[in-house]
Amino acid sequence: MRLAGLVALAALLLGSAGWGVLALAYFNHASVALRVPLAVAFALIALVALSALAFPSWRGYALAGYAVVFALLLWRWSAIEPSNDRDWQPQGARLAWADIAGEQVTLHNIRNFGYRTETDFTPAYYDRTFDLRQLDSVDLLAVYWMGPAIAHVFLSFGFEGKDYVAISIEARKERGEGYSSIEGFFRQYELHYVVADERDVIRVRTNYRRDPPEDVYLYRLRGTREDARRLFLEYLGEVNRLKDRPEFYNTLITNCTTNIWLHSHVVPGRPPLSWRVLISGYVPELLCDSKMLDSELPFAELRRRSRINDLAMAADKAEDFSQKIRAHLSA
Repeated sequence: MRLAGLVALAALLLGSAGWGVLALAYFNHASVALRVPLAVAFALIALVALSALAFPSWRGYALAGYAVVFALLLWRWSAIEPSNDRDWQPQGARLAWADIAGEQVTLHNIRNFGYRTETDFTPAYYDRTFDLRQLDSVDLLAVYWMGPAIAHVFLSFGFEGKDYVAISIEARKERGEGYSSIEGFFRQYELHYVVADERDVIRVRTNYRRDPPEDVYLYRLRGTREDARRLFLEYLGEVNRLKDRPEFYNTLITNCTTNIWLHSHVVPGRPPLSWRVLISGYVPELLCDSKMLDSELPFAELRRRSRINDLAMAADKAEDFSQKIRAHLSA
């Protein structure tokens, strides 16, 4: 029992030390000259504490010292706060928000960039008022670029087949900052609900991204108008909240798929939280198995028909882009 306890203690120490080293390595955008020495020093303190487990006379002192240092790290880590006031990349420079007056919803700062390439574009935004009584569809978009397991997933809300507005949950990046899944665990990015025209948020992925290219699939979700309404308003509540109270993005627990799952609590019969929510590329298959996709086709055939890259390339800048990329829904 004593040996088992020491093994468990060593595992706990190693796990906390690994987190602490990485937390310091990415600490709050501080300079490398500060972050690296702190991370190395913490690793050495953890190594001393781990080695002391073999020496009963030193074990208590070493573990107490490590606990104090780790508590100081947690205290300082908890003080890092998200912000909406940074030098953002152009794609994330403006936050959307919604004014809701009865059945009328006015969305402000709907993104609709004019792309010439992925990195060469003219920023543009518009405001539009939507009638909630016309909201009759919700589509799920799944975007793949590195195999079947990983996808970026977002929703698009349709108003009687005429107007569509997409909401993509993303990491909000500063100018000159790239995306890293590892850094996403360590408070490097704010959470961003991109409210966008489909000619922006879909077309940039189908028509312009080449390194690597992205495959985009569009699936119609099954549900009532009331389901769509509740989900849309749930999203808008978060859009407005983040404008006033920013929040950190997290690669595992606060990302594009987990937040969709959390918002879907307003819809009856949502699937249970499972590994296919966390391994985001399998979300469409999970929804198909849960009878939440509006199709009776076997998933393999539905997936084949749902790829919209060719349709989007053909539609390009057309005013009826949204209608043309949904040609497969009526086939």
